[in-house]
Amino acid sequence: MISRTRFATISMLLMALLLSACASGPDIRSDYDRNVDFSQYRTYNFFNPMGIENPNYSTIYGSVFREAISREMESRGYVMSDDPDLVLNVSARLQDKTKVTTYNDPYPMGGYYGYRRGYYDPWMGYGYGTSTSVSQYTEGTVNVDMVDARAKRMVWEGVGVGRLKEGRTNDEIRQAINNGVTSMFEGYPFRAGQ
Repeated sequence: MISRTRFATISMLLMALLLSACASGPDIRSDYDRNVDFSQYRTYNFFNPMGIENPNYSTIYGSVFREAISREMESRGYVMSDDPDLVLNVSARLQDKTKVTTYNDPYPMGGYYGYRRGYYDPWMGYGYGTSTSVSQYTEGTVNVDMVDARAKRMVWEGVGVGRLKEGRTNDEIRQAINNGVTSMFEGYPFRAGQ
């Protein structure tokens, strides 16, 4: 069983992921079930608790996700309901990754630091080997699932994957969540009842 403190820390870090990544940002994708008639859906609500929340309390970032998702749903004509057609869930996970890069050292073409310029070679076994660089990082994945409440079947999913960037302010995390949710919903082509 995960402690409340560890759960809150994991949740906060995962939110920061949606987040955070490299200069180009996280990889955000979405897809939907092509066999579903989305015109039948008019209302929505959220799982309680969502996957990013502890069963005993809701996180601040859970609220940020709810607000961002509600903004996207309502802009498409959906209405929040206690008896929803669609139920949304947000889940996240962290995974430690290792990147190994191997390269020639020094580069045989052009000579050592270029000053030999290919005019002569060093003795046998000198320097023409490989160097390996190893870096460790944490990758996070955030999923936003949209589920048909009656059929209990996922009909749409948005996914954000990126490297975790520590040291962000709360405002930066909130903005990253809002931006990530907006990007995910760019791949949601439907409007309520249409």
